[in-house]
Amino acid sequence: MASLNLDVGSAANANDGATLRDAFINVRKMFAEIYGFSYPANDSDSIAGNSLAIKAASLSHTITPDSGNDGYVLTYDHSSGGFTLEQKFDGDITGIVAGNGLTGDATSGDATLNVVGGDGITANADEIEVAVDDSTIELSATSGSGAVRIKDLGVTTAKIADDNITHAKLEGRYTTIPADITTTTGTINLDCASNANFRLTGNLGTCTFNLQNMKTGQVVEVLCDGSDLSSASITLDTTFTSDTINKVGTTNFQGSKKNLFVFSCLDDTDGDAFINYTVNEVDADTSQP
Repeated sequence: MASLNLDVGSAANANDGATLRDAFINVRKMFAEIYGFSYPANDSDSIAGNSLAIKAASLSHTITPDSGNDGYVLTYDHSSGGFTLEQKFDGDITGIVAGNGLTGDATSGDATLNVVGGDGITANADEIEVAVDDSTIELSATSGSGAVRIKDLGVTTAKIADDNITHAKLEGRYTTIPADITTTTGTINLDCASNANFRLTGNLGTCTFNLQNMKTGQVVEVLCDGSDLSSASITLDTTFTSDTINKVGTTNFQGSKKNLFVFSCLDDTDGDAFINYTVNEVDADTSQP
């Protein structure tokens, strides 16, 4: 309700203002509004008993309250000269600017915290990226809160506490044992990016071991575990553009035995890769040599 006029007339005792009754009816109506009453149809009905309860909709025409506004706060809007209801303490960041600090709009993009000019922290939906120049960063995660990962953002030195890299955290190329390979002829692909060793269970014929994606320092074992390898004729190859493959020692593949190839990558430069290998017969033996 808009404010009501209390006409006091042009001068004392001029008898040209509102009557006392009309003036107090307007006073009653405005007090009823302040205390949250719907003004009664009968001017003589009581408006006593309510606590102060200003209706949000009465503060400004810019407010259209509904049940979804529960918990919202009033903010002043200078363009309309009134108040609006806004959610300030819950939900996404929507356009916060704090000098050289927090900026962004989380409803349409990432929020960024610039801690030093040109550097910053970018908070995405499921990760926080830290980009710095010549700085030391300490990262930690409380128990059960998830993992702390360092992404390649130009960091040249990372320190990890002693004895904190477990076997399970290494790449599959160093830890994983694949399913048995039953292929016996043609090209047998051995993906060294996924596995540390391979077991060929069939009786090999004419075939090529194709070593894929080896890395410098990686050692890969290939067990030829067939029951009859007398027909095996094996060629070695890689997916490098050019490579040098050298056998170490004088022992050759034995068709009457199971055999183990051990490949060691000395250089994974594509076009100039270098791999050494040995091959030895395999016998089950638990005795001392």
